[in-house]
Amino acid sequence: MKKIVVTGAAGFLGSHLTRDLLGQGHQVIGIDNLSTGKRTNIEDFLSDPNFHFIEFDVADPRILELMELDGVREIYHLASPASPKFYQAAPFETIAVNTIGTQNMLELAKKNNAKLLYASTSEAYGDPLVHPQPEDYRGNVNTWGPRACYDEAKRMGEVFCYEYFTRFHVPVKVVRIFNTYSAGLRNDDGRVISNFVTQALTGQDITVYGDGSQTRSFCYIDDNIRALELAMEKDEATGEIINIGNPKEYTILEVARMVKRLTGSESNITFHPLPQDDPKVRRPVIDKAKKLLDWEPAVDLEEGLKRTIAVYRQRLTCLQ
Repeated sequence: MKKIVVTGAAGFLGSHLTRDLLGQGHQVIGIDNLSTGKRTNIEDFLSDPNFHFIEFDVADPRILELMELDGVREIYHLASPASPKFYQAAPFETIAVNTIGTQNMLELAKKNNAKLLYASTSEAYGDPLVHPQPEDYRGNVNTWGPRACYDEAKRMGEVFCYEYFTRFHVPVKVVRIFNTYSAGLRNDDGRVISNFVTQALTGQDITVYGDGSQTRSFCYIDDNIRALELAMEKDEATGEIINIGNPKEYTILEVARMVKRLTGSESNITFHPLPQDDPKVRRPVIDKAKKLLDWEPAVDLEEGLKRTIAVYRQRLTCLQ
């Protein structure tokens, strides 16, 4: 049994990861300030003797004084708003959790000689001029726009990781996560899969921004969690930045049509102005993940959408 910290434990990725780690018999300390995470995501764990929840902001320096964190062996630093809807509403908090919060978690790792995995993002590539995106591409990020609080804060978090790895030899692993989905996404999350599925099942218009020709690559949550755990486990990932995502690329309009078909919805697909700095393309090169982690995604988009739709449909039925 290992003592493991998961920041952002009540969020989408964090709650799925926590569930899996507890299932393996580990002791998990979940930390979340519940700004975007939901307590309902962790309710099932609260009675588990191996789970301890701390409602706390990781950007608060007092976190390093918490005795519960002594002896931790692994830290998954996932805390941060991830949907534009939420990080644009809380820009300063988003900057803080990915900079000050990241340094605090690196200090905790240094103090305990623990491994740390930092959840960075494909948004580090901005609106890319290189396609698909390998890890050595430095990105095309706008520092003066509504997405910058997230994009640039994540990039700065990576810098903190670099400095602690090179100066203090903290065993750091950085993963750049591309679009991830499942029924665990909040219905009001604002990201494309949760939007499309909720709209299709409730008979609302399916809202596509721009002409729908912009592309994304969608990774099912089970594949993502497996990659995070492999990155933490493997020494080969230490000091590396690794793309985690599905290299199969779809246009947003293709996804809207697929959701409409799989739900049997009669919703109309409508088109709206594209938000500022919205990336035109997004697809990972995952050669590094294949080589260092022996990982690649196993669940294709249609199968993942079927699983997601089934759960969303059940939830909506229960609310009626």
